Amino acid sequence: MMNKPMITIKHLLAFIIMLSNVNVFADGMVVDKVYHPYVIANEQEFEWRFMSSQTPDSNVLAQRLGYGQSILENFAVELYVIGERDETGDFKLQATEVEARWMLTEQGQYWADWGVVFEFEKQRNISQYEASAGLIVEKEFNKNSLTVNLFVIKEWGNNIENEWEAEFRLQYRYRYLPSLQPSIEIYTGEDFIGIGPGFMGVKRFDGQKQLKWEAGFITEVAHSGKNHTLRFSIEYEF
Repeated sequence: MMNKPMITIKHLLAFIIMLSNVNVFADGMVVDKVYHPYVIANEQEFEWRFMSSQTPDSNVLAQRLGYGQSILENFAVELYVIGERDETGDFKLQATEVEARWMLTEQGQYWADWGVVFEFEKQRNISQYEASAGLIVEKEFNKNSLTVNLFVIKEWGNNIENEWEAEFRLQYRYRYLPSLQPSIEIYTGEDFIGIGPGFMGVKRFDGQKQLKWEAGFITEVAHSGKNHTLRFSIEYEF
């Protein structure tokens, strides 16, 4: 049994207030994966993510491929290579990233399940870096799940401003069937508020082998210049 975490509702509220007071200058993609706090002991996984975002002035395409494994019963590390389409239309390797997820509580142990995620990304061939820390909270009630991600992000390096960003992600999910779980997702960042439907599912095999998939279509609602983002991911855990 893991020790009881020191994080309480007061800590969560204080974190939200801190985010609301951060001067953020978000120039990256706000729509991404909604993280869940769970880590399975001895798990390994391969993950592929696809994201396409369209505005009247741009068409962004990004993909990432990752491999990860749990190194403790409640702690997992994953490595990614990230490719993006540049301004000339060529798709190239743009960055590498290391991610660490820490499950703070056992599932169902307290009123909500808690975790944290840390990410460090470096751009390829240039000295540009991004580090982030995120708090993950998930509450299940009957067949419903509510998941919240709160991120603080720091960017620095050559030819970019040293800046702080803050992001918020929310997913309400109805666990209709293991293979079909519809959801509503909300993403916020500087000058961005997006909302849209999502779907996810899981197909289980022998042992702890399983295939997970997610898809979502997010529409910006904060400004007249609409941003439409399609996200899709597949994870194979074994």
